[in-house]
Amino acid sequence: MLVPGTIVMIDLDKFGEIVEERGWSEYRPNPATGLLTMLVERLVSKWQGVVLYGLDPDRGTEEVVIEIPYVEPEELLDDLKAIREELRKVGVTATIVAVRGYVGLKPTGDRREAYEGTPYRRLAAKLLRKAKRRGGDTIVIA
Repeated sequence: MLVPGTIVMIDLDKFGEIVEERGWSEYRPNPATGLLTMLVERLVSKWQGVVLYGLDPDRGTEEVVIEIPYVEPEELLDDLKAIREELRKVGVTATIVAVRGYVGLKPTGDRREAYEGTPYRRLAAKLLRKAKRRGGDTIVIA
């Protein structure tokens, strides 16, 4: 059953380069991925959202797809800005997209399903790719 809500995608920018530059591990939480894990858990708890893909407390979170029912993207803007600012404090940036649509609220272990499973997720993924090509470090509301 689909209900109205918001799809949120968060992806750390140029993360491979940053990991290499700073000597961080890719396989366990580092300052950025550990922080993003905590921030996502807080967002999901506050808004009663569902993580479809990407939350990884064991390795750290680099990218995540979240669905939040009965919430408009604009309602999330302050929280999304706070996530961006917290990540900047540890020296990384993120591209964040929040798209209004219908959400199914069923977690998936499959990246492709998380990004392309519905027309709204495909739109969010397209906007995420476009924003990252333009340099990232932005929040897109659609």
